[in-house]
Amino acid sequence: MSESADILLRRIEAIDTAAADNRLRAESYQRMAEGLKDVVGAATSADGVVTVVAGSDGAVKSITFGAAVRTTDPAVLSSTTLRTIALARADAARKQAEVVRSALGDTKLLDQVLAEDRRVFGDEPPQEPATVAAAPPRVVRREARVEEEEQETAYRSRPAW
Repeated sequence: MSESADILLRRIEAIDTAAADNRLRAESYQRMAEGLKDVVGAATSADGVVTVVAGSDGAVKSITFGAAVRTTDPAVLSSTTLRTIALARADAARKQAEVVRSALGDTKLLDQVLAEDRRVFGDEPPQEPATVAAAPPRVVRREARVEEEEQETAYRSRPAW
C-alpha cells in the first residue's frame, strides 16, 4: 500500500471513530434529556405536617398536609411549608445532577453546583423553625375629620358672587 493510501485509510478510520463517538454522545444526551424531564424531588417536614413534590423545573407539583395541620400555628405552618418547598426543589436539583453525572461523568460545573447545594442546605437536614407565638391581630383605626370635611363641602356648595 502506498503512503498516501495509508494516510487516507487512517483518516477514514479516524472519521469512522469520530462518527461512532458522536452517535454514542448523542444517545447519551438523549437519555440524559429524557431522564431530566422525569426528575421529581420530594421533601417532608420533620413533624410530618407538610409534604411537597417539586418537578425538574422547580415548580411545585403538589403539597400535602398531614392531620396535625389543624393544630399547627398558621405562622409555623407557613414557614414550614416554604422551607419544605425549598427542600423539595433542592432534592430535584440533586437528582438532576445525578442524571447529568451518569450521562456525562464528573464535570467541574456539576461539582460546583453540588458544592453550592451542600453549602446552602448542608449535609444534615436543616432544623425545623421554632414555634412562633401567635400575636393578636393589630387593629389600626383612622379617625376621619368629619367637621373639616363638612365645612369644606359647605364652602364649595355656596354660590360664587
